Amino acid sequence: MKYLFLIWCFLASTFTAFAQELYVNTEPASNMARHSLGIRLENQGYFNPGFKNRSTVELMYGASKNWMVHTSAYVSDFYQQKQHLEGFSAYAKYRFLSVDSVQRHFRGAAFIKASTINNPIINQEINLEGDNSGLQGGLVFTQLLHKLAISGSVSYLRGLDNQNNQNNPIPVGFAKDAVAYTLSSGYLLFPKNYTNYNQTNVNLYLELLGKTNPGYRQSYLDAAPAVQFIFNSVFRVDFSYRTPLYNSMTRNSENMYLVRLEYNFFNLF
Repeated sequence: MKYLFLIWCFLASTFTAFAQELYVNTEPASNMARHSLGIRLENQGYFNPGFKNRSTVELMYGASKNWMVHTSAYVSDFYQQKQHLEGFSAYAKYRFLSVDSVQRHFRGAAFIKASTINNPIINQEINLEGDNSGLQGGLVFTQLLHKLAISGSVSYLRGLDNQNNQNNPIPVGFAKDAVAYTLSSGYLLFPKNYTNYNQTNVNLYLELLGKTNPGYRQSYLDAAPAVQFIFNSVFRVDFSYRTPLYNSMTRNSENMYLVRLEYNFFNLF
């Protein structure tokens, strides 16, 4: 029992000791603990014009210290009156760089994502989280400096025809390629000092989320402040709201709230 308790403490520490890297709108270069399973329930939406929302169920698995994978399912009423299953996505991340020292580290990772979605394509943004079928690949780097974590990413997206190509092809004049870029910061507000893993963590975030359709003069840059609570080292609650700093792109993600619940099972296998 003592041995199992020590294992749990070690794994739980990866969720709390660097909690300020658990960004709300982006993924860091760091991975979740090996052989751990995470379950996310997420809802995001907007209120103008009218209230529309999307719910996501996501499973995350730490395959090794360098590999982690996600799979997601999306349900929304963005494109019709009633909620319906929009499709699925899969995500994988490989951490290829780790530079560690006392109370700081630097991580580098490469990631890929694929989605298959059945909605009509009416927006200019290529968004693989429920709006578009497509592929994405990119790099992310994260620097931890004591209680502050800073992360940046750049990626390329390729939009594909949505499911049932005869009804949902990419319209003529719409971009098929996009470049996404993010800059995220997270600060551990509480606890001031760790005494045990049952302490509640409170983290504050500010993330900049941008995307450009090359050759179409369509782009945006959003600011997304967020607050996060972590209970007993395993249960996480996120609140965020993104608002445009500038925008020249038709999209659903403008002025969107996000609420997420996440539970992690450590040393599951």
